[in-house]
Parts: sequence; C-alpha cells; structure tokens
Amino acid sequence: MADEVMTKLMAETRPYCDWATLESFMVQAFAKMGVPEDDAAVCADVLMESDRRGIESHGVNRFKPIYIDRIKAGILNPVTKLDVIKETATTAVLDANDGMGMVASKRAMEMAIAKAKQYGTACIAVRNSSHYGIAGYWVSMATDAGMIGITGTNARPSVAPTFGVDNMMGTNPITIGIPTDEANPFLIDCATSITQNGRLEYYERIGKEAPEGLVVGRDGEPITDAGIALRAIRAGQAALAPLGGIGEELGGYKGYGYCTAVEILSAALAGGIFMKDISNVDAEGNPRPYHLGHFFIVIDPEAFIGKEAFGRIAGEICRQLRASAKAPGHDTIYVAGDKEWITKEYRKDRGVPMSDAVQREFIQVRDELGIDIVFPFE
Repeated sequence: MADEVMTKLMAETRPYCDWATLESFMVQAFAKMGVPEDDAAVCADVLMESDRRGIESHGVNRFKPIYIDRIKAGILNPVTKLDVIKETATTAVLDANDGMGMVASKRAMEMAIAKAKQYGTACIAVRNSSHYGIAGYWVSMATDAGMIGITGTNARPSVAPTFGVDNMMGTNPITIGIPTDEANPFLIDCATSITQNGRLEYYERIGKEAPEGLVVGRDGEPITDAGIALRAIRAGQAALAPLGGIGEELGGYKGYGYCTAVEILSAALAGGIFMKDISNVDAEGNPRPYHLGHFFIVIDPEAFIGKEAFGRIAGEICRQLRASAKAPGHDTIYVAGDKEWITKEYRKDRGVPMSDAVQREFIQVRDELGIDIVFPFE
C-alpha cells in the first residue's frame, strides 16, 4: 500500500526539523505573544499534526503569517474567552470572541464527544472564531474515542459559484472521520473548492505554478501564477473554482452545492456572519477579526449497532476497495486517510521538512521574540 507514497517521501531533499524543537519553539513563541501556555501547546500540536500527515498547506508554514502576524495586527485575540450562548443535552452554541480557533475547537469537540457518549449524537456550533487549523485534527479526536466525527468551517471569500466569477464563499472544508477495525480510520479532509488558499500559498513559497483551472479571473480566464492568483483573490479580482471545476461539465455544481451547505451550517447554526461579511477589514478599511464559524458533529456507533460491529463493517468496506481491480499502471488503491497515515508513520521519528521560506520565518520570529533555541537547519 505504501509504495507510491514512500517513494515520494524518500525523495525529500529539504532539511528536517525535529518535532521536539518545533514544539518548544512554537509554544514559547505563542506564549510570548500572549497565548496561555496550555493553549499554546494545543495550537502547536494542531500545526504539527498537519505536517505529520503531509498536509503542508496547513502546517508550520502558516505559523507566522496566519497566527503570529494576526495577533500582532490585533485581529486575533491570544487569550480565548469561550462563552456558552445556548446549551441542551446534545447541542451547544459557543462564542469564541475572536480568540484562537484551535483552542475553541478543542473545547467544542470535547463537549461534543462527552454529549455523544451519553446521548448517542451531538452537535456544537461556534461563532466569532478564527482559523482552526487542519480540520482532520478535530474529527480525529472523535475517531480516537471510537466515534464518527464531522466538521466544517467557513472562511474568507475566495470561491466563485458555478457560472460566476465573484469570490462569494470560503474554501469551506467538509471533513469526516470514521473509526474502523484497522489502526488507521477512514478520514476524508478536503476543501469544497478545487483547491484552497493554503495550497496556493505553498505553491508561491516553493516557486511552483498552480495547475490551470484552479483559479478564474474576472475575465473568465485561468490564472496560474500562484502569487498573482492569491493577490487577485484577496483583491476580489479572481476566485477559486468549486470542487469539480469551472462550469457544470465536470460537476462543478456539486462542489458549489457542498460549499454552500458548509457556509450555511457554519454561520446559521451559531447565528454568525457569512460570505462577503467575512473580512479582515471593516467598512472604513480598518483591520478587524474574521469572525469565522465552525460546526462539530459526533456520532457514537455504540448507540446504533455497537462499536465493534460498526468498525468491522467499516473496515471491510475499506479493505474491499483497496483489493479491487487496479487501473493499468497503478499498483495501489488508497482509501481516504491511507496516505496521511503512511506519511505520519514515516515522519514520526524524522520531523517535518522545511522550505527555505519557512526557515527564514522561524529564524525571524525567534530573533524578534528573543527565544533561546537553535534550529537543526541553521
């Protein structure tokens, strides 16, 4: 199962930074920026988990621009004050007061898991939050507890509706984690757009062009320069295509529909803001928090046919998919979560490979904050 993934992993030429050094540095940096130490540890772990799984678009490369710089700009509160607006036996609405989205999300999932253990299912909605990192982290909390986890979040507008060119909605991931009788759960974690801003940021950092068809300009033409695409999206002059691509020919309307569903659930359940109102500037052009919304759903299989029977059936479905006939030139069929599991096993004793741009950012933050640490790539 691991041949294709392992070949790619073993071809890595970037220098690695070990997990212990990464964690120590990020926790210290977050703490110096005013994040309580326990919360700083949560934030650091979410970022590292993304890199453990090989999802570098949401990993430590976002540490400075998405978190440190936003705290500096005053649009992200380092101390997360979480208010319970409404609560029932199986639901809750939380207000994160523009604090750390990862901290708010951890509390929300803990609440959802506790309620689902007692009542079988639970749903928690969060408003006035911020970027919550890799969505798969939150559903993994559920699968680690033997439960099904589902989460989604809205984001700053960057995706155009089918037959449109205006960036109306965020990349709006819908993420599902399902426990099986195997070591690794089924875990699908992806945007409802054809790609996400983090991927374009990653392309720009490594100097790679974006594949044609990911970004559409106001003239309806594709943009492939990742840096130009990002600036155009943020200026409202370009948009990401929904999953399936531009138009309806390849099913773009499906991605558009799922994107809209996530937007509604992320905003309406908690009474939060949505679409064009999600911006880091107010009507006068002054910086402001993004006010994002998230939702978290947990289902306990024990309330249905029992965890063991459920896991056996879920696992057998995955095994039969992997064992099915392969297309010519392909030796492996993967199930969602397989590649990330393989990557995590490979990187657990190595750390994360870091590009030159991220190395420079880490050194810059370290020196600015006066943190006594030496990185292995220096």
